[in-house]
This record gives sequence, structure tokens and C-alpha cells, in this order.
Amino acid sequence: MLTDEVGPGANSPGGQGNGTTNPLRTGGNLVQLISPAGERINHPEFDVWIKDVSDYQLLSLYEDMVVIRRIDTEATALQRQGELALWPPLLGQEASQIGSVRAIRSDDFIFPSYRESGVAYCRGAELGEIIRPWRGNALYGWDPHRINMATPQIVIGSQTLHATGYAMGIQNDGADIVAFSYLGDGATSEGDVNEAMVFAASYQVPLVFFCQNNHWAISEPVRLQSRVQLADRATGFGIPSMRVDGNDVLAVMAASRIGLDRARKGGGPTFIEAVTYRMGPHTTADDPTRYRDANELEDWAAKDPIVRLKSLLSVKGLLGEEAQASVQAKADSVARELRDACATMPDPAPLDVFNHVYSTPHSWIDHQKDHYSRYLASFGGSSQEGAL
Repeated sequence: MLTDEVGPGANSPGGQGNGTTNPLRTGGNLVQLISPAGERINHPEFDVWIKDVSDYQLLSLYEDMVVIRRIDTEATALQRQGELALWPPLLGQEASQIGSVRAIRSDDFIFPSYRESGVAYCRGAELGEIIRPWRGNALYGWDPHRINMATPQIVIGSQTLHATGYAMGIQNDGADIVAFSYLGDGATSEGDVNEAMVFAASYQVPLVFFCQNNHWAISEPVRLQSRVQLADRATGFGIPSMRVDGNDVLAVMAASRIGLDRARKGGGPTFIEAVTYRMGPHTTADDPTRYRDANELEDWAAKDPIVRLKSLLSVKGLLGEEAQASVQAKADSVARELRDACATMPDPAPLDVFNHVYSTPHSWIDHQKDHYSRYLASFGGSSQEGAL
């Protein structure tokens, strides 16, 4: 099984605080249902949660993963070509995103960080909406209420507080829905995340904290952030936790379903640590070769989430030439649509910067807008035209 690195003196997988004897731990050691070689591993406790996944659905999960990797590749290329200002790659985290989002109900509400573009795609966000903020054309992408997913949160960990507050509202309303919050390993060191877990545990709200431990918080490795497994941090707040192989789409789906089911039945929050790896840079402004050993990347490339699912599908006889061609055609089509959306995206009007600063009219904003409008008019032409 995969293990992540921990600091000196930390608990090893299966050691004190990590075993199945801990009553607050659901999964105990790292759970894996598909090996890196693509072999199906039996795990009775988790198998029951994915027994309904048909061969057709398994192939659909593979297609999702291939497509969002292609979205990521295309967006990275667009940034390198000067079409996007910045892009946060998800390369290597496809199973974590697809396995989790495909377990979430359409009426549940998702609170993402800035890297969940694959989740947004599966949730129904348009491709142009996904890249709009990264092109600098808007402060947000999609309408959160249309797809029940908040817009990307740049401030590290803040979305967990938003998710906890939303979950408290769900609880007060007596609704049968769950809040689902994505976060990274680095976010677990932020005060916002710890405060969110205090409130989530205290009020036993219907919430799942889904931590994608990709091993690097920009240039700091996870072993410097925590002397215990990240899932064990949650147990200190009284939140049941589990660790799963984040490169295993079935293990991620099973764990997500467990957490969602617990929350829906009034069992309170769950913390899931999906152990994966960020194979690309933190963002396209980052150069991981300055702080990361190339051998480490090579080791994790052998655990590629798409390759292992492809191997399983091939063994089951589900990925012949026709099926593979269909998946590739879908990925190519989405990539073209993404590039077209970027190329045809209209620039915002200069005065748009004043929109939505406040939800109601505000005299000081009106004053600034009038001043800037007259400034633009001094150059001739409409105040709504020209560049900022």
C-alpha cells in the first residue's frame, strides 16, 4: 500500500493512532481497492460502498479522468501561450477529484479550493466559466446556485469555514443535504481549517472535509507540516477520519460515500485524507524543480491514477480500441471547446470593476464609478469602452 512521508518521530502507518482499534478511525490504515498495477484488491468494509459500480460506470470514471487531465493540459498550454494569467494544475489528482465528485449528490453543496477544476467540470460548469477568473475577465466563474458549488477560493482554507457555516444552516433547516469541502495538505496548518473543525465537531454538522494530500504545500513537503498523518489531526477534534489511496478512484468514491452517508444520517462531520501527489507545479508561476527531487516524481508517476484504472479496464476487457478511441475523441472535443471559449471570451467593460462590490447600492462606490467614468470620457468615446 502507498504511504506518505511523515516527520521524524511520527506515527508510521498502522502505528499508534493509525490502527483500526482507534474508535474514531473508520478506515484505519491507508485503504486501496486498485493497486498501482491495476489489480482489484478486496476490502469488505469498503467494497460494499461501491458494489453498484457497473462496468459501464467504471469506464465512465476513466473517461472523466482522461477528460479533466486534457482540460488541465490545455489550460496549462493556454497559460504558457499568454492566454491565461495563471493556472493551478491538477495533474496526478484526477482520481481524487473524480472519485469524490461522482459520489456527491446534485443537491449537496461543494466548497472548493482553487484546484478543483475537474470537480467543476463534472458538476456542470461551462468550460469558459472554469477559466474566466484565470484569464482575468471576472472575479468569479459560474453561478454557485446553478451547480451547487461555490466559486474557487484562493485564500488557503477559508472555504472550510464557509462550508461549516453552510452545514450549520443545513442542520437548522433540517434538510437532507451535505456540505462537501475540498482542501489541500497545506491548508490543515491554517487557523481557518482548525476553527472550522472545532465548530463542525461541536455542532455535529453534516459536512465532509476532503483533504487532497498531494505532498507539497507550494515548496514545503507535508513531512514538515505534520508529525502525524493528516487524518489524525481531525481525530483531535473528535471528527472520525480515514486515509485512502488518492490515486485509486474506487477507494476515493467509497470513502466519500461513507462520509456523505454518515453526515446525512446525523452522524456529524468526517475527515478524509486522500493520499495523492501533485505531479505538476503548484501553479504555472511555480518551478517545482527548484525544491523537488526528480526521483520522487518518477516514483509517483508509476502510481498514475489514470494508468492504473486503464490497466484494470483492460484486464476486464472493457477498453478495446473502439472504447479508447471514444474516450480520446471526447477529450479532444473538450479541449477544442476550452480553447474556443478562451479565444472568444469578451473583455470586461472598464466600469464592470464596480459591479458586485456590495450587494446593495453604495454611495462611495457610486462616487468612485462616476469619477472613473469622467476620467475615461476625457480620452473621448464612451466611458464603457477602452482598456483599464
